[in-house]
Amino acid sequence: MNAVTNESIRATAEFYERSVGVKFFRAALSMTERLAPALAVRFAHRLFLTPLPPKWLQRRHAWSPSWTIESWLFEDAALTVYRRMSSDCDGMGAASVSDRQHVLLIHGWGGSAAQMQPIANAIADRGMVPIIVEAPAHGRSKGATSSLPQFARAMEYVATRLTLQGISIQGVIAHSLGASATAFAVARGLPTERLVLIAPPDRPRDFTHMFASVFGLSEQTRARMQRRIEAREAAHMDAFASRRLATQISMPTLIVHDENDGVNPFVSASRWMSYLTNAQLVATQRLGHRKVLRENDVVDAIASFVALPHYVS
Repeated sequence: MNAVTNESIRATAEFYERSVGVKFFRAALSMTERLAPALAVRFAHRLFLTPLPPKWLQRRHAWSPSWTIESWLFEDAALTVYRRMSSDCDGMGAASVSDRQHVLLIHGWGGSAAQMQPIANAIADRGMVPIIVEAPAHGRSKGATSSLPQFARAMEYVATRLTLQGISIQGVIAHSLGASATAFAVARGLPTERLVLIAPPDRPRDFTHMFASVFGLSEQTRARMQRRIEAREAAHMDAFASRRLATQISMPTLIVHDENDGVNPFVSASRWMSYLTNAQLVATQRLGHRKVLRENDVVDAIASFVALPHYVS
């Protein structure tokens, strides 16, 4: 890894080290690594796939009656799916509503559907139908663990169900790790006219190095944990890197990234832009990793981008 990557990982690690409970798990993992290395790998594997902060620590968000909330069984857990109709959809039949352009949204690791609601509301105000996907082990969704490949499979599953119902997907909007998962799904054929990636990681594999830094793991334990995850998910982490995905994405794409992001450094946006062939960048300042999701100008820019028609020359 080069010096820039090391610096970025260290900065991200310091961000997470301020989280409640990290010191306890760091001490427990350190002791287990010394006494039982194989057990430490299994312990690290489980912890890496557990969203932090855990969903039971998060305040339950209230949703207005304009939102329908459904639970869809998915793998060994479930997805919670939130759908909002615009006001002019009131009284329309199901067939008419299916003719509307729909937009999929997904949060990032340790996030929830509520974080995507400001953007979703702006989408609804433009006459489209936003559908927010809440990944397993997040928010109201069932499950104790999740993963980047599972996020991608969830997006593919939801898109397939909608497509089979005759619903057209106008855009997909994703944040952080959800952006990596969505880019992977789009590169594999998820149908959409427009794509928005908010604070996307450049190389998700780097998260294993960040995790090892936060919890004080040796490189040997980190590498074994990564191989264990890849074997379980049947997916190599490098397959989610921007340099591999971007060349397979041709639709208009908007990258939104804050220059002061403490989780996914802004250099990630620069790399995505260097690989994509049909992309725009919205660079913000002093909004960080999550506030960017609710800042009015950013929300308006995202909704306006998705609402534009896609003309093929």
